[in-house]
Amino acid sequence: MSFDRSIKIAPSILSADFANFGAEIQAIEAQGADWVHVDVMDGHFVPNLTFGPMAVKAFRPHVKTVMDVHLMIAPVDPYIDAYAEAGADILTAHVEAGPHIHRTLQAIRAAGMKAGVALNPGTPAEAVTHVLDLTDLICVMTVNPGFGGQKFIDMTAKVRTLRDMIGDRPIHIEIDGGVDPTTAPLVAAAGADVLVAGSAVFRGGSVADPAPYGANIRAIREAAVSH
Repeated sequence: MSFDRSIKIAPSILSADFANFGAEIQAIEAQGADWVHVDVMDGHFVPNLTFGPMAVKAFRPHVKTVMDVHLMIAPVDPYIDAYAEAGADILTAHVEAGPHIHRTLQAIRAAGMKAGVALNPGTPAEAVTHVLDLTDLICVMTVNPGFGGQKFIDMTAKVRTLRDMIGDRPIHIEIDGGVDPTTAPLVAAAGADVLVAGSAVFRGGSVADPAPYGANIRAIREAAVSH
C-alpha cells in the first residue's frame, strides 16, 4: 500500500447481499471501489453482530484492492492475530474499546498490518494526540456505530483538527457513517481522503445489475473531488 491523499471510496459490505459476498466484492471493485470496508461488530461494544475472523478470511480471496477491517469490538487485543491471519490489510480499533490503545496499535503493526484508530462522535480528536506515530489511519465516526443507514453527524471540525495534528505524517483520515454525494464534499474539504459508504453505494444495484454501484461510487467521488 503506497500512501497518497487522493479520494478513496471504501464501500462497506455491511450493505451487500449477505448470501453473495464474494460476487458483491468483485462487483464493487469492478465498478471502481478503491478499498473494501469490513465492519466487525460484537454485540457488546456496539449493539449488533456481524463478522468473525473466519468470515473475513473467506472474503479475502475476493478482495484485490485493500481490505480495510474496522473492529467495533471490545476487547481488541485477543483478536489481533486472528484478523491478521484472516488477511486484513488495515485493522482499526476504537480508542474507546480499551484502556491501552497505544499497546493495541503496537500489536496491530507487529502483526504486519497497517494500524487504524477510530473515534466515536463523542470522542475528541485530542484522544489520539499521543498515538499519531503508531497510526496509519484515523477513522472518524459520523454516526454512532452499530448499524448502517444512519443519518450523518457533522464532524467536520474534528476532521480539520485531526488534519492539523497529522501535519505531514502519512496518515489517512477516514469517514464512516452517512457518506453520500451531499456529505462527501464537506468531509473532503476538511481533510478526509477515505470515504466509507454502505447504502449510498449499494442502493439500486445487485450482482446481476452492478452498474448502479459504479454510478453511485462515481457520484460520491466526483462530489468529494469537486469540493
